[in-house]
Amino acid sequence: MIIGFDGKRAVSNMTGLGNYSRLVIEQLAENYPQDSLYVYTPKLRKNPRLALIESMPNVAFRLPSGSGFSGALWRTFGVSNNLRADAVNVYHGLSNELPLNIRSAGVPSVVTMHDVIYRRLPECYSAIDRRIYDFKYGRSCRNATRIIAVSERTKQDVVELYGIDPAKIDVVYQGCDSSFKKELRREDLYGIRKRLNLPERYILQVGTIESRKNLELTVRALAGLPSDVSLLAVGRDRGGYRGKVEGIARELGVAARVVFRDDITFADLPAVTQMAEAVAYPSRYEGFGIPVLEALESGRPVVAASGSCLEEAGGDAAIYVDPDDVRGMTEALTAILSGVVDVEEVSAKGKRHAARFDTDRMASSIMAVYEKAIEEYAVMRE
Repeated sequence: MIIGFDGKRAVSNMTGLGNYSRLVIEQLAENYPQDSLYVYTPKLRKNPRLALIESMPNVAFRLPSGSGFSGALWRTFGVSNNLRADAVNVYHGLSNELPLNIRSAGVPSVVTMHDVIYRRLPECYSAIDRRIYDFKYGRSCRNATRIIAVSERTKQDVVELYGIDPAKIDVVYQGCDSSFKKELRREDLYGIRKRLNLPERYILQVGTIESRKNLELTVRALAGLPSDVSLLAVGRDRGGYRGKVEGIARELGVAARVVFRDDITFADLPAVTQMAEAVAYPSRYEGFGIPVLEALESGRPVVAASGSCLEEAGGDAAIYVDPDDVRGMTEALTAILSGVVDVEEVSAKGKRHAARFDTDRMASSIMAVYEKAIEEYAVMRE
């Protein structure tokens, strides 16, 4: 089988959709070495995170050629010509979208929908971005032969907001990078803590510093925690939300205990996670919530927000609080820090739950979707 992928995010994005794209390509290449994987990307740039993919003998990158398009236009329109020329059996849009003319490519298609947060929390996006996402992603859902949703919550959103038949959607949970499963030696952790100049004790929150991620809840809870505990916020600022959080921290007298870091590499993130007293993820809305799974794989207790899909990611292994409940977040973190919560027991439960998101299972489930898409497409063309 020849499988084509939208490779823009795999090549260019270092987090989120880039991580998902790389993981899918890596796992399918490893689990199905007899198949050929073509990664279509407007440009190929130097990215150390691509090293594994570039080393795999059954993966090849495809750049704009012979279509009359380049850059974003090629990804949106021209790639369909390349799919026909390359005799691709199925094309997978890994990040919410497909070429607008995918139906003219003569190829069955699959699109992974990660979320429709731009609909659920429109205040977090500009009006023009909302219109663009709504048009591109909605059309991709309608044009795709099959849809992969990364959670039941996302599936429900796609059905409700775009009127898609639920029978067209398969839920395939994503796994996380295997590096989070490897328990690091104490001396290695000490060296990384010293090199990165990390606090001795900290609550970790990973994700873009934006209003939806709700970092302010964790900051407000920090004021009720022991004074030797810091909050380590790992992520890039978006829309100036960091300034608001810093103002709250100053008002509460905890500004010196809130550490913002946007320079933590993915390679160091497993160690940073393993050294945390707890991981907080009070996001108001998510499509899946990979930091929750990464924390569970790392054996750390998690406090997450209720109300979207984080209960799917964390199962019975995490503690959940309302995203506006400062007292609840404070009490949950206090219980972890004080030993009321048995961290070893929680760690074992977390690893058992995380086993549901095995990457081999993810690969076989995605392959089953491809086979279903090919069969359904053949029937439609008869």
